[in-house]
Amino acid sequence: MTYEVYRDWILEKNLPLGSGPIVDLVAGSAAGGTAVLCTYPLDLARTKLAYQVSDTRQSLRGGANGFYRQPTYSGIKEVLAMAYKEGGPRGLYRGIGPTLIGILPYAGLKFYIYEELKRHVPEEHQNSVRMHLPCGALAGLFGQTITYPLDVVRRQMQVENLQPMTSEGNNKRYKNTFDGLNTIVRTQGWKQLFAGLSINYIKIVPSVAIGFTVYESMKSWMRIPPRERSKPA
Repeated sequence: MTYEVYRDWILEKNLPLGSGPIVDLVAGSAAGGTAVLCTYPLDLARTKLAYQVSDTRQSLRGGANGFYRQPTYSGIKEVLAMAYKEGGPRGLYRGIGPTLIGILPYAGLKFYIYEELKRHVPEEHQNSVRMHLPCGALAGLFGQTITYPLDVVRRQMQVENLQPMTSEGNNKRYKNTFDGLNTIVRTQGWKQLFAGLSINYIKIVPSVAIGFTVYESMKSWMRIPPRERSKPA
C-alpha cells in the first residue's frame, strides 16, 4: 500500500527522479522503512522468543539433585513488557538501526528489480502468473543476497540481552551496525556474515515470488487499471 502511495506522490510532485526505475527504488525503500517502523516491536519479540535460552538450575531435595528449566519469556506480551521496562520506548526498538539500514536497500532493490524485469516482458504476458513468479523470485534472491550481512547484525543485536555478560559487566557487544559488521569479520570471519543464507533463500525467495504474484493477481481480479508503463533503464 505505502509503495503505491509513495510512488504516486513522487510522480505527482515532479521530483527530479524521472518516471523510470529510480522511482521504484526510492518508493520501495520508503515503503520498507515505513513497514519496519510500524511493526518492529513484534519483530523484536519474535526474534527474542526464537533465540531465548532456558536456565538450568540445580536444587537439592532429600540428597537428590533435580534440574528444572525456566523459560526466559512466556509470550509476546512479556517480551514487550520487559523490553519496555529495561529501556522504555527505545527498548522496543533495540536493533532498529541495522534493520532500517538493511530494509531500505532490500525493499528498494526488491521493487526495483521486479519492476525492471516486468518492463522487459511482452505486453501479452504482463498478467501471467508464470511471469510474476520468476520475476518475484529473482527480486527476492538478489535483494536478500546483497543485504543479508545487515540482517545477521540485526539479529545478534536483538538477542544481546540473552548472551553471557562480558568482562565489562554488560552484554552489549556492538556499539552500532558498522561496529557489529567489523567485529563479526574480525572475530568470526567474513563468511559468518552469510551464515544461514542458503536456508533463508528457502523462505525468502518463494515468499517474495508468491507475494508479488498474489498482489498482481488481486489487482487484476479487482479490475484496477494497470499503471502506465515507464521507460526501461
